[in-house]
Amino acid sequence: MGSGYKGKMSLPVFLLQHPELGVVASFFSIAIAFTALAPDRFPTLTTLYSILTLAGELGVASIGVAFLMITGEFNLSVGSVYALVPMGVALMANSGVDLLLASIVMLALAFALGVLTGYITVRTGIPSFITSLGMMMFLRGILLAVTGGFPVRLEVAHWLTDVLNGPIGTEGLRTSAMWLVLLTVLYAVILDYTPYGNWTYAVGASAATARELGVRVQRVKLVNFGLSSLMAGLAGLMAFSRFKVVDPTLGQGLELETITSAVLGGCLLTGGYGSIAGTFLGALLVAMTRVGLVLAKAPAYWYSAFIGVILIVATVINTFIVKKFVTAG
Repeated sequence: MGSGYKGKMSLPVFLLQHPELGVVASFFSIAIAFTALAPDRFPTLTTLYSILTLAGELGVASIGVAFLMITGEFNLSVGSVYALVPMGVALMANSGVDLLLASIVMLALAFALGVLTGYITVRTGIPSFITSLGMMMFLRGILLAVTGGFPVRLEVAHWLTDVLNGPIGTEGLRTSAMWLVLLTVLYAVILDYTPYGNWTYAVGASAATARELGVRVQRVKLVNFGLSSLMAGLAGLMAFSRFKVVDPTLGQGLELETITSAVLGGCLLTGGYGSIAGTFLGALLVAMTRVGLVLAKAPAYWYSAFIGVILIVATVINTFIVKKFVTAG
């Protein structure tokens, strides 16, 4: 099931099995509010495509983060990996390496860095918040040192950029939206309909119990750490394909936006509960809020304030539902 909880079907259980329902209600409520604030600009295809473009990059990174959060861990280094992968690809491609080969090498490095962060976490017992924070700062420092703080532009043309984030038609829709949908379906199927998905839920709910049942807890965590970094790297490549330039500060704050998308989608910070479909909708909600505030001519600083309020409310509601009905059940 979407939440990892199974039991007798009733309204409370139905809510537990579909944590994405909360973000669906929030999504439509906020959409109606922005439609009222900007009736001539918000409810248009151009606006929808802008939302999908922003959500494409954020959502791909958020899916990996959600998968890891369900196991009860965090990866704050995703923002740095989001910049590291396209930066490495740009430097390699500009020096003569084929763009596709460079992308594969850097995505493999991203996965390895995620696994390394997970290995340090599970072997030392240090909270993943600390280990991934250290990795985030280390990678960001490397990026600034290598580039001197200056952006790097892609100087070669390649078909891969159109595949990752090229335009579809003339209305503003981009292939990043297609990738977001495909990856959402793939990860949702893995999480909800495969043994590995059950192991992920079990590890997040109770690592000790999962271990007694034969689940290789450390391996599951290591793989999910790797996947979170891999998805962040892929999202970075998608952003790079859109702009053809990468700044060493790219992705700062992304780690918080991905956690926000996952929590809005029903993931608990304590693990064992969440939804990939909900995370997809959470990313759409975050992107819609950014676009909607711009169209409503609100000051830029209201974006952080608005998202902060939504995040707190979503966390309180999700925690209340789980504690109320799981504990009672």
